[in-house]
Amino acid sequence: MSGRFKGFKRWIFAGCVLVLGIVLTAAFYWRYDILRTTLDPKVPFQTYDPPPAPNYADPAAWALLPRGATGMDRAADVFFVHPTTFDGGRDWNAPFDQPKADRYLNRVVLPNYAAPFSRVGRIFAPHYRQASLYTFLTLRDDAREARRFAYGDVRDAFRAWRDHYDQGRPLVLVGVEQGGSLLARLAAEEIAPDPALKARLAGVYLIETAVPADEYGPAATIPACARRDEAGCVVAWASLTDGDFQKAQEWLGRSLTWRGGDQLENLNGRKPLCVNPLLGAQTDERAPARLNLGSVNATGLEWGARPAFLKRQVWAQCENGLLHTGRPKSASLRDTGSWTDRRKVDGFNLFWADIEADAAARVAALGKQEPPVIRTPAP
Repeated sequence: MSGRFKGFKRWIFAGCVLVLGIVLTAAFYWRYDILRTTLDPKVPFQTYDPPPAPNYADPAAWALLPRGATGMDRAADVFFVHPTTFDGGRDWNAPFDQPKADRYLNRVVLPNYAAPFSRVGRIFAPHYRQASLYTFLTLRDDAREARRFAYGDVRDAFRAWRDHYDQGRPLVLVGVEQGGSLLARLAAEEIAPDPALKARLAGVYLIETAVPADEYGPAATIPACARRDEAGCVVAWASLTDGDFQKAQEWLGRSLTWRGGDQLENLNGRKPLCVNPLLGAQTDERAPARLNLGSVNATGLEWGARPAFLKRQVWAQCENGLLHTGRPKSASLRDTGSWTDRRKVDGFNLFWADIEADAAARVAALGKQEPPVIRTPAP
């Protein structure tokens, strides 16, 4: 009897192990769907009550804002729109002061993506009610509505900069990922139609952003940059490690771009704009790693501290509208973190020093241009 009982227990134990294995295998296989479900607000955007709007007259509504004499020696003003830092859950759009998203912004995003511009200009970086990470994992209309909603804050922040902080300096626009998409619309609607602002535009940086190349041809009001000593143009790229076919498919198949004002649609076969950050030009030429001025993992670095550069880390080449790079030599320049962290922009910047040099060159180029004649229409 005892032997039979022990045998029965072994069968029960084996059955439990089998069931547990099946459950764990299913959880692993569907882990992305499970995570998406946890990030889904589960309410239609039309009935969603968004968080209160930021008041850009209040310094608390800005992630970076020059104070006092700080930055008065800088040549330009930099308007910086940060990427997605909010995962999602209950909200389609993040409260502009959401603590966890704010910590990620200050620890990861600003030192890696805003700091390269800190020696070029005074940085104005607004908080805004960003669309959640979940909106980039689905093509639902609700997600598109959330992105349209986020644009309103970015537009209001830019107008607040004009009304309260603009001193007529050269202007650099910088947007990363979600911020780049929103900034592309801002440039089209707020800068391109305004001759006075357009004349002061040193450059537009759409980092890790897929925008259609055909909208930035030589005849465009704000064209793609053809060389590094050119001002008033667009530097844009969407990158992947060479051979990462899944990332390439995501860029080409899931990226949304503005069309006809506030309409968001897929690229639909349109080639993204790729300006090689190692060359500062729209070209398919391969830039060797020796041109890489400095990559950095600046995560956690105190604002204002100069990072130690890792030079010659990657080569870069535009292929079919995407920026292919080599695999970084340093382990500090490779993806880490949770699944949600890996879906956001990298916690390092392969082109930190290259971006800094590029922005400085474009501000200098703007200063060498003859001021344009801006005619006021007759009444």
